[in-house]
Amino acid sequence: MDIGVLNFVTDYSMRPAELAVALEERGFESLWVPEHTHIPASRRSPWPGGADLPREYWHSMDPFVALGAAAAVTTKLRLGTGICLIVERDPIITAKEIATLDMISNGRFMFGIGGGWNSEEMENHGTDFRRRFRLLRERILAMKAIWTEEEAEFHGEFVDFDRIWSYPKPVQKPHPPIFMGGDGPTTFDRVVEFCDGWMPIARGAGQEGVLTEKIALLRKQAEEAGRDPSGIPVSLCIFGRPDEALVSRMEAAGVDRLILSLPSEGRDKVLPILDQYAALLP
Repeated sequence: MDIGVLNFVTDYSMRPAELAVALEERGFESLWVPEHTHIPASRRSPWPGGADLPREYWHSMDPFVALGAAAAVTTKLRLGTGICLIVERDPIITAKEIATLDMISNGRFMFGIGGGWNSEEMENHGTDFRRRFRLLRERILAMKAIWTEEEAEFHGEFVDFDRIWSYPKPVQKPHPPIFMGGDGPTTFDRVVEFCDGWMPIARGAGQEGVLTEKIALLRKQAEEAGRDPSGIPVSLCIFGRPDEALVSRMEAAGVDRLILSLPSEGRDKVLPILDQYAALLP
């Protein structure tokens, strides 16, 4: 099982390039960064993680700029969005950003996506919260066309363009792996139809039984759709301090990649935690 790290890189935390070097030096497999373009001050939408929204949500850096900085100072560390809010992004521009990052990193990018939870944040981007997953689907399908076709075109309900030329193409073929975040009743439909993996979140201990059952359901649904379930890895984000027993239980549950969370703090607080996490590496 691979072990990576997720961090809200912010204007007050350890810089992404410095963090990436520290991760690669210690042997971690990957760095994942979340995305929020902003947080509306109304705070109308409840945060799924609890009552008080942590300030890193409105201090987070742009994920592609941050990962580009990380790519420039590393050679092996894989780089991912965890997650990118594609429902708030133009698909043509984002396809070029990702292809560029994949080229700069020599094929190390992983594309974690999700529908998001903050309705007013999406509204500021012109996205209807109720239709966000239909929009997400079309934008991903359009981006896949841009990445894989010489003259891509797409005609849908939300995305519509005639033949275009767009380079560079991603280094990874046919494109960087796409991981669907979330754990809703229709998440596996999206994973099986147009994604390459599943990225759930665990916010506490004792969830491995449920996780094992869900992974089994995902594999069954993949087989029924004619896909090889072994080609749909599970990358689990863990919030909380892990130990060896937890790592072993997650691996036994069928998790392919464990992503450990780091606080948005300076190097004096982050590096000792990284050293603790490094002791869990295989």
